[in-house]
Amino acid sequence: MLAINPLFIAIFDVSVPILGLKEKDVNMLVQRLNTISGRKLRRERMTIESKNLGMAILYGVGAAFALAIVASFIFSILLRFTSINESSLTYVIMAVSFISLFIGGFISGGKGKKQGWMLGGGTGILYMLIVLLFQYLGHDSLFSLKQWIQQGCFVVTAMMGGILGVNMNSSRNA
Repeated sequence: MLAINPLFIAIFDVSVPILGLKEKDVNMLVQRLNTISGRKLRRERMTIESKNLGMAILYGVGAAFALAIVASFIFSILLRFTSINESSLTYVIMAVSFISLFIGGFISGGKGKKQGWMLGGGTGILYMLIVLLFQYLGHDSLFSLKQWIQQGCFVVTAMMGGILGVNMNSSRNA
């Protein structure tokens, strides 16, 4: 029930007979007040949900980086102990990067359970910003046009993973 200020009740009790309001009008007004107070509760739920969505994005980015680190370790071992050169692994590394971001988006969509395109996009954008910071701070250069296109494709791939993650999660709950 709505907690109403006693002064408001006194003004309301005096106003009802003066305005000539009928009982159904008063009930409608009380329902309207309850609706307004319900909106305040929905705002509190939205704050909690946005924290959950943020955590889902962080889980997705963490998973994408974990997979990328594991793949980098495997590729470095291959390059060190075999006769494979780095240029022959270019497309394989690119494919593994797409797969890791797809899985990261999938995990963020699965954790968030709704708005998969936004969660996957957030995962891809946060991943892109972290890579951009590493490149800018480590190599003192920004992305080239080719890298911007790659990062944009990474974001789209993570979005697709987020959409699939939400849908796979909802089909399990159904």
